[in-house]
Amino acid sequence: MKTFIIACVILLGAQLANAQQIETLNFKHKSGGGNTKVGAYGTGVGKLSYIDGKLAVFTGGYGGVLLNKKFLLGAGAYSLANNIYVPNYTDNRKYNLWYTGGVFEYVHNSDKLFHWSAGTLVGGGGVSTRTGHNEHRDDVHARSAVFVAEPFVNVEMNITSYLRLVAGGSYRGVFGAGSNVGITDAKLSAPGFHLGVKAGLF
Repeated sequence: MKTFIIACVILLGAQLANAQQIETLNFKHKSGGGNTKVGAYGTGVGKLSYIDGKLAVFTGGYGGVLLNKKFLLGAGAYSLANNIYVPNYTDNRKYNLWYTGGVFEYVHNSDKLFHWSAGTLVGGGGVSTRTGHNEHRDDVHARSAVFVAEPFVNVEMNITSYLRLVAGGSYRGVFGAGSNVGITDAKLSAPGFHLGVKAGLF
């Protein structure tokens, strides 16, 4: 009977130890114990999408507090990084789009080497048309505030216990662009593909 009890204790201990390990490319790292875990991370993102049928490159990211290794509550922001010119103008007039908002993300099986996550950004930003530089500032011809909702899904790979690679897709929904900027919500809304790096305490 004593031998049976000892064997059960050993098996239970092995199970608990395995449940607290993070799988990475090199080896497994022990994570902290306890029922409630609080971490935090930031994600730098490069995103390919399009605006008005033209390639659009966005840079930015998101981050926040991670609860129980599953739920991120935070914020994010993105901005158009390349030039997309306004048609029918000869003054090199271009569009600018930026947006920011709150981010919620669910991470499934965070400690596994490969896992997935999904979430959404909800917030607002601005779209404008502008040209050139006047004393290091663009000349803004028209601008409008917009509402943005962007759901996304990721596939993630743990590189180390504090670093992860991310690849995924999203859909940027833009609403409320004014007629003065000369572009519709439909032309500002588009799917996207992104790559990123997560760093933090998971």
